[in-house]
Amino acid sequence: MLTRFKKLVWLVLLLPTLAFAQKTTISGYIKDANTKEALIGAAIQIPKLKIGATSNQYGYYSLTFPTADTTAILISYNGYQPVAKQIVNKKSLQVDILLQQANSTLNEVVVNANRNEDNVKKAQMGVIDIPIRAIKELPVLLGEHDILKTIQLLPGVQGGQEGTTGFYVRGGNLDQNLIQLDEATVYNPSHLFGLFSTFNVNAINSVKLIKGGFPSQYGGRLSSILDIKMKEGNKTKFVTEGGLGLISGNLTFQGPIQKNKSSFIISARRSYIDLFLKQISKTTTYRFYDINAKVNYELGKNDHLFISVFKGNDDAAYTGANSLNYGTNFGNSTASLRWNHLYGNKIFSNTSLIYNDYHLQLGTAQNSYYQVLYTGIKDINAKTDFTATPSTKHTIKFGANYTYHTLYPGAISAKIPKKGNKVAINPDSLTKRYSSEAAFYVNDDYQLSENLSVNYGVRIPVFNASGKTYTNIEPRITTRLSLNKSTSLKASYTQMNQFVHLVPSSTASLPADIWLTSSNKIKPQTSNQVALGLFKNFKDNEIETSLEVYYKTMNNQVLFKEGTQILLNTNLDNVLTFGKGKSYGVELFIKKNFGRLTGWASYTLSKSTQQFPDLNFGNSFPSSYDRTNNLSLAASYELTKTWTLSADLVYYTGKPYTLPAGKVLVYGDGSLYDNYYYDYTNRNNSRLKAYNRLDISFSNKKQAKLFKKFPYEREWVFGFYNVYSRANPYFVYLGVDPATKQPQAKQVSLLPIIPSVSFNFKF
Repeated sequence: MLTRFKKLVWLVLLLPTLAFAQKTTISGYIKDANTKEALIGAAIQIPKLKIGATSNQYGYYSLTFPTADTTAILISYNGYQPVAKQIVNKKSLQVDILLQQANSTLNEVVVNANRNEDNVKKAQMGVIDIPIRAIKELPVLLGEHDILKTIQLLPGVQGGQEGTTGFYVRGGNLDQNLIQLDEATVYNPSHLFGLFSTFNVNAINSVKLIKGGFPSQYGGRLSSILDIKMKEGNKTKFVTEGGLGLISGNLTFQGPIQKNKSSFIISARRSYIDLFLKQISKTTTYRFYDINAKVNYELGKNDHLFISVFKGNDDAAYTGANSLNYGTNFGNSTASLRWNHLYGNKIFSNTSLIYNDYHLQLGTAQNSYYQVLYTGIKDINAKTDFTATPSTKHTIKFGANYTYHTLYPGAISAKIPKKGNKVAINPDSLTKRYSSEAAFYVNDDYQLSENLSVNYGVRIPVFNASGKTYTNIEPRITTRLSLNKSTSLKASYTQMNQFVHLVPSSTASLPADIWLTSSNKIKPQTSNQVALGLFKNFKDNEIETSLEVYYKTMNNQVLFKEGTQILLNTNLDNVLTFGKGKSYGVELFIKKNFGRLTGWASYTLSKSTQQFPDLNFGNSFPSSYDRTNNLSLAASYELTKTWTLSADLVYYTGKPYTLPAGKVLVYGDGSLYDNYYYDYTNRNNSRLKAYNRLDISFSNKKQAKLFKKFPYEREWVFGFYNVYSRANPYFVYLGVDPATKQPQAKQVSLLPIIPSVSFNFKF
């Protein structure tokens, strides 16, 4: 049945291209000439015919054109010198292309050749490629370059709490973002309670955020896909680079295994906070580390093999005499085995086997109460994807994906017994929850004419847990209409389903969440999103602008019921409540790609609400990260050949929170709440103060010699986080005014102005 379906889809999609039989196809890989690293999104064009293609996430391209005696092609990529070639062979052939990195002495004509117009010409919406250079140049907290905090500066993306890496896209929750590292899911991408991400920038090749108009190959989440690719390793020479910041150090080593054929990269980072804490405190400890490793090997002209491994972990503890005590350990481990194969010169395939393991163990105690939580997820994933390019007007993708989930949810919240020990959670003794998730998809990027193109497809997910099966059909379509050479209108519709859910815990003093999968009682989350956008480029694509309007509805949102106290034998499915959400807004994005001044400005005007029959008397309320206004500015300016000034400015409306309508004094109980129980009426009925912050940094990069003999590249970075030391709200707690004895909400601020210095090197 499945084979017949694939044949039928293939035939239907190929019908418009059957008339183009007498053509020549060139295909191959576009790579960095020095490292042989794949260049993702490089453009290959035939200017005379006004046709072209771009390289995929593995650097592969395929371009079909009318047969001629000679054909001139132009290959370009941002930051690299363009290459012009003459194709004289009338037969189809494989042409691998190497590009040299540009330097500051190149003239403006060369820079112009690197500018692409994908922002206007492609039938895609809500897709942003984040340059690694921008991530490295923007100001950072304590010298730690951070992918996720850069994501927070983009339109439609809301940050979480002050200084943390959590991000919320177009009204969605934290768990509605699928974060993948070399196709493996990373369930918790944070270090140090969310202050930093687990991704070491020195090991990363590309970062792409998709927040709307999802192509059919992506699924499983409602709000966004963050697709991160690791570097493959230098195939020509050994390179060592690293850095030292205020709280951690990192080191990356890469080089060839067999020159021009295979390579490796290994990158590690470790904090040294624990070394300082040992000297000043015997009650607190914290350490984190992460390791990335990758090997790639060219098995032959048509076959490439990749092996990727990642592990990150945090370990913290605090022991106080009469206050809060806690201990926590959490981390991610992933492994990916991928095989690329070329079928002729028009079909590219990628087959992957992926394993990932996430765990969080947390124990807290305060006064006479304690809480213990353990949540874990293990996934085994197999997938295969095909990309066919029958003509320059068609890029067809189809494939299948299968994931087997094993979840370990468990939590306890209770009084500390007067006699006996507190109950502990043994992960091996927890009742495991098994489920499977499969998906089949087909997608076609089809150019109907020079001014009109469409990207359309369908994804069919099938989920099974405990005998309950959910099958859905997810249609996807994005259209583009060019108004002129530099302006286009786009529209998209996307339907998504999500079968794994991160449920925020309502237990007091338990700062953790529990992962659950869909079941008989927990239906899949679903969303429908429509968007309309105007895209305009200026000054020969030097400046990109876009204005997008979106409307998104979400069903089967899940939360714990009010007042839920979780015991070890609690059936978690029975203490949940389900509702719906709605989000809509306008996003403005202006980006300058070239010149001494580069950067972007983004502004989002939005509203996000939720409604649960069992919460807030059934009335709708603002979602926890609803922010009406969100403005971000990010820029870098080359002061000289060695000095660069970077800055970012952030302003957004304060997030909603709930204030009680009254309180009741309880003698001999409620010690966790200062002997008071509070009476809550409307949910999220107040807001924190508006948030704003300015960060700046100065970097000095130059060539130097170690011991006056060995050349290397070194960089000093001096930064200031929160330059004017604004007391931004981290959270609000309830207290009593000592003079009036009236209840009072008190703000806690976390991060004042924080200077930083870091040293980076490469040789």
